[in-house]
Amino acid sequence: MEATLQMKDIRKEFPGVLALDSAHLDVRKGEVHILAGENGAGKSTLMKILAGAYSRDGGTIVLDGQALGPMTPRQAQDLGISTIYQELNLIPYLSVAENIFLGREPMSKLVPGKLDWQALRRDAQRILDSLRVAIDARSIVRDLGIAQQQMVEVAKALSVQARVIIMDEPTAALTSQEIENLFRIIRDVKRQGVAIIYISHRLEEFAQIGDRVTVMRDGATIATLEVQGTPLDELIRLMVGRELSDYYPKLQVDRGPELLRVEGLGRAGVLQDISFTLHEGEILGLSGLMGAGRTEVARAIFALDPMDQGAVYVRGERVRLRTPRQAIRAGIGFVTEDRKGQGLVLPLSVGHNITLASLGLFTRWSRLNLGRERAAVDEYLDKLRIRATGGDQRAVDLSGGNQQKVVLAKWLLSKARIFLFDEPTRGIDVGAKIEVYSLMNELVKAGAGILLITSEMPELLGMSDRILVMRRGAIAGTLDRAEATQEHILSLATLGAA
Repeated sequence: MEATLQMKDIRKEFPGVLALDSAHLDVRKGEVHILAGENGAGKSTLMKILAGAYSRDGGTIVLDGQALGPMTPRQAQDLGISTIYQELNLIPYLSVAENIFLGREPMSKLVPGKLDWQALRRDAQRILDSLRVAIDARSIVRDLGIAQQQMVEVAKALSVQARVIIMDEPTAALTSQEIENLFRIIRDVKRQGVAIIYISHRLEEFAQIGDRVTVMRDGATIATLEVQGTPLDELIRLMVGRELSDYYPKLQVDRGPELLRVEGLGRAGVLQDISFTLHEGEILGLSGLMGAGRTEVARAIFALDPMDQGAVYVRGERVRLRTPRQAIRAGIGFVTEDRKGQGLVLPLSVGHNITLASLGLFTRWSRLNLGRERAAVDEYLDKLRIRATGGDQRAVDLSGGNQQKVVLAKWLLSKARIFLFDEPTRGIDVGAKIEVYSLMNELVKAGAGILLITSEMPELLGMSDRILVMRRGAIAGTLDRAEATQEHILSLATLGAA
């Protein structure tokens, strides 16, 4: 079958970094083409060139036989190239409808220069309804959850009569039901002859939705294969360039003394009587459907949200946590699910982000010891294999996975002993995930305790010693590792305790 899109010998260089080196990609009409590789492999850079966000330094792009020159994002969109970026690209203070048709608003036929608001909202609602999502087109984007905002991005991309749709991690913030909806929509679009380029780190999605897969590594194309018939182990080997012996390398550690105890934590309409313990050497999973209150529990413990009732104990002593600073002093670190909005200060350097929660370690008599700070930053850049030109590089310029490693480095440096990990591997490639799992093993082996919040069921089952299941703001049940199954967890999450 002839390719509808061909990218050949694409080259892109940033100051000090060769991001793409003779990368190539061909995508057929009416196929879902998976683009796979580790963070920093060049996937997003290649797609940003196709979408007109970056200019290429070399190579050719041909779309349906037409050679494409330098493009702006608007020109790419006019050519039928629609993009859903990994990071949400919405204007929070505008309505859903305004975001979907931004720059393409329908104009009134009666009054020149005036928007046709009725048509705008009607057409936007029609697209949302076709996605089977309960979102009002009149809603303000800032009032929506992350998953709902992701579905608005999908609607925005589908509102264009596209020949090629780029989806960069579109399921990262979606529930299993929403993912099924999205896959249904993808299959419908595929039947219309649209080519879809699908970037994902969730390997289980490849066989569910993909036809072919192109693997990239270090800015170059390694191979293009049929998804069906290609073993998963082979894909992983191609992506990381080495064999990975155990995808979930869970280390069995003897459980130590109680490290954290939460008693009767509650907030009207959000959380109800949350009580549990976390021990040294333990990874305690926290599961539940989206909206069950998992993140709210972590935010409450870290004193980001006020609570109406309840108490928190660290090593048996009650601690009053009214501010995040007090939580940090108590030895608690919080890796948030929204690394860009809450975990990092993007304009600052990688080094400043790493030391942000630990400046007291490098300060004496109100003076910052820059040499000691740089040494600490270099240590964690090396320890976590963070791909950066150095501690001075801006955090905003790193790939998503390397940004997540910077967040992890920040809390490791803070000497925290209680770690609240909220979706710690979201948007991270398979190799980096295993590095995070190994890091978790090192932490619990050294006596730390981890509260692991994750939407990925294999990760939850593979890395947890015990699992708490939440439903409607309350704990529906607790499962030991031996009795935890996907069916048991979903039963508690949907039906509650028997």
